[in-house]
Amino acid sequence: MAGDIFEKVKGSRNLVEKLGSIIPGWKGYQERQERRSADQLMRQTLAEKMTAQRKRLDVAQQELINSGKLDLVDDVGRAVTQLQTFIDRVRLASYGYSGLFDAVKINQDELEQMYNFDAALFEYVDRLDTANDRLMEAIDTGEGLKQVVRIVQDICREANATFDEREHVLLGTQ
Repeated sequence: MAGDIFEKVKGSRNLVEKLGSIIPGWKGYQERQERRSADQLMRQTLAEKMTAQRKRLDVAQQELINSGKLDLVDDVGRAVTQLQTFIDRVRLASYGYSGLFDAVKINQDELEQMYNFDAALFEYVDRLDTANDRLMEAIDTGEGLKQVVRIVQDICREANATFDEREHVLLGTQ
């Protein structure tokens, strides 16, 4: 998916940009600009997909209330808080690029590493989607409900921890 987004942005250059790519040094600059756009698009997509998962958790909380399983509403609420924190961090994170005067300089290798980090974060969408399916089933049946809630919490917590690693790459503190 990451490669597809980068290629889509790269392929959308206009004629002037293509002509400018023959200027010495321009190609590297342009590629960083394209990666920045791809990074922004990818993280926007990730945030939207995780927001959809958060809405599913909101529904699960309501279902817990409706079925009288009030003891787990706060546990799901903590997962929602973790997930919303992750979504906000993804939306507001520094883009995979640094300008001439930015305090944090990102070279091409670090840029590639950050782009790969962002692409790998999509794994959490799939994991949370599966866990949300299991959560709704467990609410209906009552079987393994506490365990599934813990799994949802763990996925949300792990997504934030993985995003912390991205920040370490960006700041060069890893």
